[in-house]
Amino acid sequence: MKNQLIVVSAIAACAGCSWLPCVGPDYEKPDVALPETALPDAGLPTTNRNDVGEYKPAEGADDYREAVTTNDVRRWWTKFEDPVLTGLVDEAVTNNISYRMASERLVAARWRILGAAAANLPHIGSSLSATRMERGPNTSTMAGTGRTLHRDVFAGGFDATWEIDIFGGVRREVEAAVATAQAQFWTLADTWVTLTSEVGRNYIELRTTQQRLDVARTNLVLQTETYDILKSRLDSGIGDELAVNQSKYIVDQTRAAIPPLLAQEEALKNALAILVGAVPGDLEEELAPVQGRDWLVAPRRLDAIPLDLIRARPDVRAAERELAAQVAHVGVAESLWYPKLYLNGQIGLESTHSTKLFRRNSLYGSIGPSFSWPIFQGGNLVANAKAEEALMNEKALAYELAQEKAYGEVRDAYSAYTREYHRYQSLQGAVKAAQDAVAIAKDLYKNGLRDFTAVIDAQRSLLTLEEALVVSRGTITTDLIALYKSLGGGCTAD
Repeated sequence: MKNQLIVVSAIAACAGCSWLPCVGPDYEKPDVALPETALPDAGLPTTNRNDVGEYKPAEGADDYREAVTTNDVRRWWTKFEDPVLTGLVDEAVTNNISYRMASERLVAARWRILGAAAANLPHIGSSLSATRMERGPNTSTMAGTGRTLHRDVFAGGFDATWEIDIFGGVRREVEAAVATAQAQFWTLADTWVTLTSEVGRNYIELRTTQQRLDVARTNLVLQTETYDILKSRLDSGIGDELAVNQSKYIVDQTRAAIPPLLAQEEALKNALAILVGAVPGDLEEELAPVQGRDWLVAPRRLDAIPLDLIRARPDVRAAERELAAQVAHVGVAESLWYPKLYLNGQIGLESTHSTKLFRRNSLYGSIGPSFSWPIFQGGNLVANAKAEEALMNEKALAYELAQEKAYGEVRDAYSAYTREYHRYQSLQGAVKAAQDAVAIAKDLYKNGLRDFTAVIDAQRSLLTLEEALVVSRGTITTDLIALYKSLGGGCTAD
């Protein structure tokens, strides 16, 4: 009989092999169709204009923009040939606290795979006890004997339970855990993409702010020189008091624009320090202003929206893996409808005398299968399975939405990037005209042909346009970074 039980148990154990089919739907990656529409490309502007005065984009060989390649997207920050930027990105992916937190979540998800897989193995427990038992004459045990029972019981042993995964509920749990860990991996990769782009964006904004400070300070020097000349003439009795006051308020207005820019510079330095895992204030030397440095790279173009890069984006891959995990959860929920088969075993020692506990006669043991089946649960199991199916449908829609958003982000970034070049070209012309206007206004004032208001208006316009030109150069670069990010940000891990 004992041998027969062992054979039955072995056969039951074999029933849990992985080749058995699993209940619930098998995962198939859905195919989301994305349109291949025309690019929102403003084109590289030429000096020619159309009928309404807008710059025409270059055509044919005149469009000298370089095509964006996968190699451009990979480690895009190195394309600026700035060792400070490269160093900041490398520090960020090593020391950034948020990135390290995401890394720990990936570690936790991978350990959960082992936890889910452990359900396929026997669960073994042990116990050790020493009990003193006493029964008085009035207890049910000793009633009628007129005696009191004293007994010591010493016991120790092992018990084991092994669920035979006939219908695949445990295997579906493992599938879900693996897919969840993979989703967490791609979520970590998406954090990496966001982190590197944030470092790049904040760095370019810092350099742009520092260049805006240069523009304001240069104009402040020139305006102060004008004010000093006018004040000197007034003090000599040949000047114009109105012109002096007008000159003074334009100087003060320019001076008042500097403190907010200094505050913005400090905020960007602190943001970069936090991004790279440093204490704010530690990067003063690295982030000091750089003279004569330009971060505007040669213009780029997209020949077509690269659907392969969109589908390979980390956030899209994470959404796809989350869908796979939820499909497996549906199988887990449906497996609860079916019977469960267990192989149970127990072996140990028990004795009323501690000195006899480790003798053969104290040995006890048992082995055999058990069976359970939830006959009626008030609709709980069905409701749970239907809820998991609804979540599966939600994840499928989330995966589709992730691709559509990625497609839209590429179009948005490319449109902003190419159209900013048109704005930049217009601002270049405006700055040149404003510089000429300042020179002409000063000359007319000196010759008594215009009052000083013309000079003030020209200087104010020049400051505004020069600052706008600097901002536009920075915007072109940050738009390019946004384009690289929308194309996956250089994350090529598989």
